[in-house]
Amino acid sequence: MTSTARLPWVVGISGASGTPYARAVLTGLLDAGCPVDLVVSRAAQLTLQDEAGLSIREAHWRDDLARWLDRDLDRDDVLLWPAGDLAAGPSSGSYRTRGMVVVPASTAGVAGIALGLSKDLLQRAADVTLKERRPLVVVPRETPYTRATLQHLLALHDAGAVVLPASPGFYGAPATVQQLVDFVAAKVLDVLGIEHDLLRRWTGRLGAARDQQT
Repeated sequence: MTSTARLPWVVGISGASGTPYARAVLTGLLDAGCPVDLVVSRAAQLTLQDEAGLSIREAHWRDDLARWLDRDLDRDDVLLWPAGDLAAGPSSGSYRTRGMVVVPASTAGVAGIALGLSKDLLQRAADVTLKERRPLVVVPRETPYTRATLQHLLALHDAGAVVLPASPGFYGAPATVQQLVDFVAAKVLDVLGIEHDLLRRWTGRLGAARDQQT
C-alpha cells in the first residue's frame, strides 16, 4: 500500500518513436519531487528496446527504469502499471491523480483516446483524465498527419486536452540533440505547472527593448 497522500502524474508511453521525450519528461517530474504512475503500452516496449536498449521486465522493472533514467528510484517515486491491467488504479476516476501526459503519443493512441476506445490502460487512463476534468497533455510525434489524425487531435483539443506536438525550438541555439529533446519536455512541464530549468527562456530582443526605451 502506498501513502494516501501520494498524488501522482500519470505518464503514458505509447509505441511512437520519441522515447527520449518520455525520459526527459519523467526526469523533469521526478526532479521536481512529483511521483509518477507509469503506463507503457505493448508497442512502446518494442520501441524502448529499439531506441534505448531498454527492456522493462516485470520482475526487475524498477532497476531497468533506474538505469534508463540514470537515477536511484525510491519505492513511491514511480509505480508501473501493466498496460493490459484495466483494473489498475488509473483506470478509475476515484483514483486520485494530478493529470496525465502521453509522450510520445502514437496516431493509434491518439485515435483511441479521441474515440474513447479504452482498449488498454493507457487509453483508459487518458479517458478517465478527460472525464474527471484533469489536465491531459498529448505529445504526438509523427509526420505528416493524415486527415483522420488531424480530426482526432482536434477532438482531443475540444475535449479539453492540450495537444503539444514534439516540435523543438531553435532560438536558444541548441548544440546537442538532448537540448532539442529538453525543449519539448520543458513545454510539457510548463503546461503542467512544474518548475524546471530545461531551457533558456525568451526575454525579447535587446534591440527591440532599446528601441522602446528611446
